[in-house]
Amino acid sequence: MPRLETARRPNTSPRRAAGRDLQTTLSSCVALEGVGVHSGKPARIVLHPAEANAGVAVLRSDLAAEPVAPALWSRVVSTELCTSLGLGGRAAVATVEHAMAALAGLGVDNALIEVDGPEVPVLDGSSAPFVAAIDEAELATLTAERRHIEVLKTVRVERGAAFAELGPGAEGLTLDVEISFDHAAIGRQRKALRLDPATFRRELARARTFGFIGDIERLWRAGFALGASLENSIAISDAGVLNPEGLRFSDEFVRHKMLDAVGDLALAGAPIRGAFRSRCGGHALNHAVLQALFADASAWRLSPALAPMRGEMRPDIAAPIAFGVQPALAPDRS
Repeated sequence: MPRLETARRPNTSPRRAAGRDLQTTLSSCVALEGVGVHSGKPARIVLHPAEANAGVAVLRSDLAAEPVAPALWSRVVSTELCTSLGLGGRAAVATVEHAMAALAGLGVDNALIEVDGPEVPVLDGSSAPFVAAIDEAELATLTAERRHIEVLKTVRVERGAAFAELGPGAEGLTLDVEISFDHAAIGRQRKALRLDPATFRRELARARTFGFIGDIERLWRAGFALGASLENSIAISDAGVLNPEGLRFSDEFVRHKMLDAVGDLALAGAPIRGAFRSRCGGHALNHAVLQALFADASAWRLSPALAPMRGEMRPDIAAPIAFGVQPALAPDRS
């Protein structure tokens, strides 16, 4: 896929210095092109380096005002079939979760995501192309210390038998995800792991999004899945998986759900130290559990303390932002 690379920034400091866990960014810009899985329209994304404490932000370069906003849970305007971020006014960017998962999974703290339309390209339906692009750009270590969101007590959100929760944990983020589908190709699957870059690459990055052929006409009528194909999705019929190459993992479905959770939880604004669990969850419950966490000031703390803000690029992590479209907690068909 076409990539665009610019001059690299020097990386002269080690990842850890005297026991300090340091922030990272990209050493250069890198671009990817494809189609939006829901819009079906051509889409291009450029990942840019960013300064320390900038966090991750999203910019729409196709609009005259070039709106930009931080990639935070408080910016989520829809969770139906994907996670969409509002950039102010009517501007939004959909399907951010696979790019966010790659950045979080590889430990990139600061980056600007430039998109030339309303949707991030789906590429092959996984985070693997974003991982390859980040590897091509390479990481640069910054001098600022990395911040973490430490979960102090368990918060839980439920919808019927489905739930998502965040609780205290040891160093880093652990995930325990279970799914259950009434289809022989999927059935009940469960996976648990501790997130780190090597584990993300090996266990999650290549897991693709999936959908059922029986749902496709309904989705098309609703304006979804217009760009879905066997090149970017696992298609499931009554007879089983239709992709000629088959599955990349025997449990690829639950791995992709976990990949989505990594991307959605990255909207916390800093790496989470805690334990995430979900059953039959998806984008809506992933977002709802972040809402529940930040609604309770006694449930979390930021360590070390938040550096001085630099305007809109880094707002208070726990401050909700009002939009005309409210974050969705509707039937999650993600």
